[in-house]
Amino acid sequence: MNGMPALVRYTLATALHSQRYVAPMLLFAGLLGVLTVNGNGPLPPAYAASAGALFVCSTWLTTSMLAMDAPSQRAIVAANVGGTAKTLIGTVVAALLSCLGLLALGLLFPLWVGAYDPLPADFLLGAEVQLTGALAGAAVGVLCSRLVFRRQGYALVTALTLVLALLFIKGLPPMNLLLTELATTPDSFALIPEATAQLILSIALLVLSATVAHAVTLYRD
Repeated sequence: MNGMPALVRYTLATALHSQRYVAPMLLFAGLLGVLTVNGNGPLPPAYAASAGALFVCSTWLTTSMLAMDAPSQRAIVAANVGGTAKTLIGTVVAALLSCLGLLALGLLFPLWVGAYDPLPADFLLGAEVQLTGALAGAAVGVLCSRLVFRRQGYALVTALTLVLALLFIKGLPPMNLLLTELATTPDSFALIPEATAQLILSIALLVLSATVAHAVTLYRD
C-alpha cells in the first residue's frame, strides 16, 4: 500500500465489505425523510434538518470506520503508509468522502418531497451547512473512537453527550448556533457568511480532535 489515495481506497473497500456504513446511512435517510417531507416555504429550515442528520450520521460513520481494523492490522497498515497519523487522516478522509453522496441527497431530497422555489444561494448554503455537519460529526467520531476510548461503553456515552450538546445547547457553535440561524432566517444569501464561519470552525475542531486522538495513540504505543 503506497500513498494516501491507496489508503483511502483500502478504507472504503473495507467499509464496503464489512457493511459498517449501512446503519448510519439508514439513520440519515430516516431522519431526512421524517424531518423534510412535505416541506414548503424557504429552504434554510429544510437544510438545517439535512445538516443535523448528516452530523449524526458522520459521527457514527467515522467511529465505525476507525474501529474496522484490529490493532494488529492497524499497525501493519500504519507501517505500510508511513505512520499512525497518515492512517488516521486516510480513515477520516474516507468517512468524509462517504458523506458526500449523502450531502447530495440532502440537497435534492427536500426539493423532491416538498414545495420549494430554490435559488443558487440556497444550494450554496445547503452544501456549506451539510459540510459543516459532516466535519463536526467527524470531529466527534474521532474523539470518541477506539483510538481514544478502549471501552465502548465510555465511548458511546461520550459520543451521545457531545452530539446532544452540540445539537441542543442554545447558541453552542458550530451546530446549534448554525441550525438555529437556519430555522429562523429565510434568506439564504444573508446566512452564507455565518455558515462559512461555522464551516471554518468545524474544520478547526476536526483538526484538534484528530490531534488529540493521535497523541493518545502515541502515548499508548
